[in-house]
Amino acid sequence: MANKILMPKLSPTMEEGQISRWLKNEGDSIEANETIAEVDTDKATMEMTSLEAGTLLKIIVPGGGNAKLGQTIGIIGKPGENFSALLVDDSPAEQKTAPVEEPKAPTPPVAPKVAPPAPAPKPASSGRIVVSPIAARMAAEHGIDINSISGSGPGGRIIKRDIETAVSGGGRGAKPASFSFTPSAVYGASAYREESTTKMRQVIASRLAESIGPIPTFYLTTSIEMDNALDLRAKINVELKDGERISVNDIIVKVLSHALMKHPFVNASYRDSAIRFYEDADIGVAVAVEDGLITPVIRSANKKGFVDISREIKSLASRARDRKLQPEEYTGATFSISNLGMFGITEFTAIINPPEAAILAVGSSTPTPVVKDGVVTVRNIMNVTLSCDHRVIDGATGAKFLQTFKNMMEQPALLFI
Repeated sequence: MANKILMPKLSPTMEEGQISRWLKNEGDSIEANETIAEVDTDKATMEMTSLEAGTLLKIIVPGGGNAKLGQTIGIIGKPGENFSALLVDDSPAEQKTAPVEEPKAPTPPVAPKVAPPAPAPKPASSGRIVVSPIAARMAAEHGIDINSISGSGPGGRIIKRDIETAVSGGGRGAKPASFSFTPSAVYGASAYREESTTKMRQVIASRLAESIGPIPTFYLTTSIEMDNALDLRAKINVELKDGERISVNDIIVKVLSHALMKHPFVNASYRDSAIRFYEDADIGVAVAVEDGLITPVIRSANKKGFVDISREIKSLASRARDRKLQPEEYTGATFSISNLGMFGITEFTAIINPPEAAILAVGSSTPTPVVKDGVVTVRNIMNVTLSCDHRVIDGATGAKFLQTFKNMMEQPALLFI
């Protein structure tokens, strides 16, 4: 009996997926639990497996197409089986591809005595174009006209590699895009153009709205002398090979894990009528990726050494940028850290990632004149800001946690007490 192949839930926050590519063609036989397609979710590219054995009778959502959770994307059954009844009330055709639509210029606003500027001409189009979200964003950032790109993905889909080739000068006929701007409805205001957001960006927007609005948040900032921590890093790295050397961020994660063990209310989350306390410190480390932000999790960081933490962060960050993380690798953190020090940012506040109760924003370590015993001297100072969910963490609780973290960073020997 023929059955529908439905879009599965491949990540905890997934509401819609894009078929990156089918690994099977119509007419191919399929084994139970065999991978049949790759799906771009809001966080990563995931493998989709078949729940049953049979023959792929029909591909309804082709490579590059989007589908909601539970939407029919294909039909599986016996060879030659009639499946027409399964196509009734199927998804509309416009949901099966991901074309790049051209912006439409509305009627220019009427202004007294002054004619509004004529809208720019539309760029030439060669028809319906299928393009991956990452490729579309890269094309916009580099001013590449996707109409001039020949896609190398399934069904002519334009993928990341095609844009990289065009950027490097290897694109055939690639030329700067001529964007069409829409005149503003407000007379005299700037014309504009809009780009559809990626699934990752939509999830980020939704998650942040869940945090900054409903969660009563307060912020605590302190300054930390980093000289001893920097000396410790230098001494450890002398003994390590290239590629294994630890960073300041690795030390921060390790120290955070020990501080969290001493302050259980910070390593906790609010759950309606209860507060959930965690046995270990599973620390999420924010990593910037092409489509936004993702936080791979270092499990039980309190039980790992500097080198192990460093190795794990490098591996997770690399796979995060390649969209290869599994859901269990970026969900379920008990606390998160966001470090912008490498960009020269000295101080900022980060938004809590629910249901976690706190996140630490880390700035750069900067040589700063300070007064020590009445004498002005220079120390490397790092500012950190703790964002706290007031439903779980009180002011004094957050302050004591930061005090413990500060003392451990300034005197790393305290890690062994």
